[in-house]
Amino acid sequence: MITILKLFIRAALWLFCAEINTKNKYLLNTSGPLLIIANHPNSFLDAIIIGSRYNRRIHFLARGDVFTKRHHRFLLKLLNMIPVYRLREGKEFLHLNDYAFVESARLLKNKEAVLIFIEGTCLNTNKLQPFKKGTARILQACHSENHCPQIHLAGIAYNNFKGIGKRVNLCLDTFTQTTSILTPKERVEFNNAVFAKLSSLILPTAHTPRLKKNALYYFNFPFYNFVYKFVDKKTKGTVFFDSVLFGVLFFLYPIYLIVIISLLQCINIPQPIIFGTLVLLFLLRNQTMSTT
Repeated sequence: MITILKLFIRAALWLFCAEINTKNKYLLNTSGPLLIIANHPNSFLDAIIIGSRYNRRIHFLARGDVFTKRHHRFLLKLLNMIPVYRLREGKEFLHLNDYAFVESARLLKNKEAVLIFIEGTCLNTNKLQPFKKGTARILQACHSENHCPQIHLAGIAYNNFKGIGKRVNLCLDTFTQTTSILTPKERVEFNNAVFAKLSSLILPTAHTPRLKKNALYYFNFPFYNFVYKFVDKKTKGTVFFDSVLFGVLFFLYPIYLIVIISLLQCINIPQPIIFGTLVLLFLLRNQTMSTT
């Protein structure tokens, strides 16, 4: 199911983003135990983009407050997400973080891949924020059992944080931890070394997104404009606009297409003409999303 979902997500990202440039693509085929350490500028969209690039299953550490509702918790666990709690969500939840770190170490020991956002918070900025200690604690749990997973650093940067047509730069690199992390001092030294290298991998572009108003633009505009305004109202004052917008479009856009197709069939337009026209429209995608 995850493989099929990833294919749909990649197709959706192709429509949502003008470009996703990935540096060191060969690392996407890495097998074996893998800890991916990334910055966190754009909420869940960061996890969606990074996870969809790798050619394997990725487990994510995600903010614990989104797991409070039972149906949310069920869905997020299906997507391989592990809750991690912050002090702002309440002291009563902090003890649950032991599970997150132990579970992450267990997955790594079983040769799985785990993605963690080392800043522990999300701000809509490409500037790297101070690190939390969760990543080092996961490695400490691994090292205490003489298990040393591979480490990738993933620097992700956006040219804007609101709406379609964005250009994303994802820079990957390896990180070698030469000594075991067993003490608080060694956790600090690890964070300092990662901060220095990850900072060099965050490369935002200065290009301003621009949408060309061609046939594909006008075909999607009524639906997109309605969804944009709805999501903007619901997420105002938060960092969730892009991720919620992507999620709503991901689930509702196919319904929009079905409605359009059904309406065209009701006025007796032949199916070959309908589907042929839609294909021609989507071929205009590269012209609609200009990156200059």
